[in-house]
Amino acid sequence: MKNLFLSAAIVLGSLTSFASTSPVKNTIVKTISVEDEYTEIKLEELPAPITESLKKAYPEAVITKAYKNEKAQYKLDVTVGDKVGNLFANADGTWIKQ
Repeated sequence: MKNLFLSAAIVLGSLTSFASTSPVKNTIVKTISVEDEYTEIKLEELPAPITESLKKAYPEAVITKAYKNEKAQYKLDVTVGDKVGNLFANADGTWIKQ
């Protein structure tokens, strides 16, 4: 009986030595964003709904540059006070999140 317990302890002890944790693998995820190419347009070429939407949403905003892509989407470089940013809109004045 003593040998049975001793052999069981040896078998269980040897199994725990193989139960080691595997090393953590570092996975790198690359994100590639493809932007539609925007070409600069004159501020006078902006559709009226876009300028009206901008006045409603940001009354103090000043458009410094405007761009248009092939999908008739517009990118606006806007200054509000001392903050500078970009806004994206469709031709009908609806805002696009990008």
